[in-house]
Amino acid sequence: WAKAVELIGDPSISLVVLDELNIALRYDYLDLDKVVAALKARREGLHVVVTGRNAKPALVEAADLVTEMGLTKHHFSAGVKAQQGIEF
Repeated sequence: WAKAVELIGDPSISLVVLDELNIALRYDYLDLDKVVAALKARREGLHVVVTGRNAKPALVEAADLVTEMGLTKHHFSAGVKAQQGIEF
């Protein structure tokens, strides 16, 4: 999370993607209040994308845009195992 906060504060960056942050929040690996506070305090013009299932209500409330995606097709069903650089 310290690296994410560093990137959020870097004025040369306009987009930060926090991939699977919702999973870290779900298992209480990170303090939800600190995450929400950091996201609310982001500077004008910075876009932060948070991914992962089951977003906490406080995070949804703090967000400007919330999208739910559904699985249509995935290569797991064809027996392809998780691939480095794709699933992890």
